[in-house]
Amino acid sequence: MGSVSMAQQMLGRGVPLNRLRIRRLALDTAACVGLSLVLASSLAVSAMAQDAPAGEKAAPLKLQLNRLESVEDSCRATIVVDNSRGAALKSYKLDLFAFDTDGIVQKRVAAELGPIPARKTTVKIFNFPGIACPKLSRVLLSDVLACEGGDATREACLERTETETKANIPFDR
Repeated sequence: MGSVSMAQQMLGRGVPLNRLRIRRLALDTAACVGLSLVLASSLAVSAMAQDAPAGEKAAPLKLQLNRLESVEDSCRATIVVDNSRGAALKSYKLDLFAFDTDGIVQKRVAAELGPIPARKTTVKIFNFPGIACPKLSRVLLSDVLACEGGDATREACLERTETETKANIPFDR
């Protein structure tokens, strides 16, 4: 004898044909739903991978040394912080060094530029005490001392920080 189909076996047990069709529809629907979920999740993973490809840097945090001005016995620095593509930071503390015209380090300043709002450009002002602006030849961003907010780490913040200048001296990293 040949093989008997499941439908024929079920009919032999007295299961009505419409119940067999409903059962088959339910199985087909469950399979479609399962396949749809698998496809949707793979599309979501693919979309996230396209937004941030592996090895790509996070959105840059751009620092521009915009202005230097003498104030009493200090040199006041104005920094434009462009976080137009990044997440908010509660704290963003920089280790900065000011070099004189002979290339000798004269001042070290730990400048807190936070909080920095998400997707916003802000202006921060701080002083290099005890040194006149005309005696400065360069400002160096040596390190990021603190970076708090979201999933930011100190090392990640340093990596994404970019420097530029509109002042008459270099601002390096």
